[in-house]
Amino acid sequence: MESRTYIELVRRVLAVESEVRERSADEVTDQLSTYSPAQAAALATLLSAAAASEEDNSALEAELHAILELMSTGHVLPQHVSQLQEIRIEELSAEIREYVADLLGD
Repeated sequence: MESRTYIELVRRVLAVESEVRERSADEVTDQLSTYSPAQAAALATLLSAAAASEEDNSALEAELHAILELMSTGHVLPQHVSQLQEIRIEELSAEIREYVADLLGD
């Protein structure tokens, strides 16, 4: 992916507004084949950090889904998403808990 496009996507993934973060996480999955291995790993790391501090359930679900899709590329390693361990799963819906468990290999 071209650097300018990638940086703009990263900015939206880290936006203040939860609606923007949610839409941007969805955009991440639409472009899986365009990322270099380094871009995929970096996006997964950023999304993992964002998810660990996410307060909006819809945005969290979109972020987790994007991470799962990025992992399917083979360029994302468990250490790239280690921040997910900070998520308090007991406060989440069963569906989102499953996402976290799948991502952490539990």
